[in-house]
Amino acid sequence: MISAKAPGKLYIAGEYAVVETGHPAIIAACDRFVRVSIKESSDFGSIYSKQYDENMLHWKRLGHRMVFDNRDNPFQYIISAIKVTEEYVETLNKNLKTYDIIVNSELNSSDGRKYGLGSSAAVTVATVKALCEFYDIDLTTMQLFKLAAIAHFEVQGNGSLGDVAASVFGGWIAYHSFDRQWLANARQDVDLVELINLKWPNLKIIPLTAPSNLQLLIGWSGCPASTSNLVDRVELKKARNSELYTDFLRLSKECVLKIVKGFKSSDLKMIQKNIEINRTLLLKLGEFANVEIETPKLKELIDIADHFGGAAKASGAGGGDCGIVIIDKDDNIEDLIRDWNKHGIKLLDLKIHNN
Repeated sequence: MISAKAPGKLYIAGEYAVVETGHPAIIAACDRFVRVSIKESSDFGSIYSKQYDENMLHWKRLGHRMVFDNRDNPFQYIISAIKVTEEYVETLNKNLKTYDIIVNSELNSSDGRKYGLGSSAAVTVATVKALCEFYDIDLTTMQLFKLAAIAHFEVQGNGSLGDVAASVFGGWIAYHSFDRQWLANARQDVDLVELINLKWPNLKIIPLTAPSNLQLLIGWSGCPASTSNLVDRVELKKARNSELYTDFLRLSKECVLKIVKGFKSSDLKMIQKNIEINRTLLLKLGEFANVEIETPKLKELIDIADHFGGAAKASGAGGGDCGIVIIDKDDNIEDLIRDWNKHGIKLLDLKIHNN
């Protein structure tokens, strides 16, 4: 049996703006994982997840196609990862096989609620990694990102793919989103071997090293959010035509690049100041786009962190899920955590995962 894992992620800064080509975000991989195991089988294959006990999906090979018993399933990202990876396998003139896939995710709470750690990206990356090992294919880190990004994009359609980058590269990264319309067009005209070796317009993924005195705290609001729905609801068609949205993009980029500068110069105060600026920018975006990015529970999380000297904001699209706090390691966080607990905010035991 072959196994692979991929970490979850946390957005630190640059949300919403990063869906626009060339705009940056700071993202970190965390030490909660999706694990995918593959075992060759004979006539029929299956996809099973411990998180979806009642939904084992059976399939068979019909020539080069996979034929599924039903289409009502929770495994669309896994299936997309399989299809894209096997398309790549075929371009290398390798024979396709039948196999069982077992998925186990640590990215949810014990009662199955999502923390907002990018489970769809992590399961896509882990599936591509496991299949490449299963078919004895060596990929560079960037090639792995591109294959997984294609698979994820073909399901979701509207994301930046930054969560895929974090899951592939690990650690802290500065991610500049590529032109997804270019990818959609190239997907029609270019085979996968060529596509994952091409330079993708505007794509940049830069590993970052955090200052030694930086501590990251993650608080969970207890309310799962849907990133794709929130991004849709920003009403970008209307917002793109507004001066407010143009200003938001410009200021978000300036802010994120200053955070990158803070990482490179180990300047915690610069990072904290711009985390707070990014929070303000996102709140203004929420106001003119009529989206609740910062729920009352997230506001409590942030206000408490601010009281104890941390710089805090919602992580990701907001509307629920997690908030992040950047604080000095020398600061006493026990009172902060105690106040969080009083307000029903759970400190997640997460650390940055470096691949």
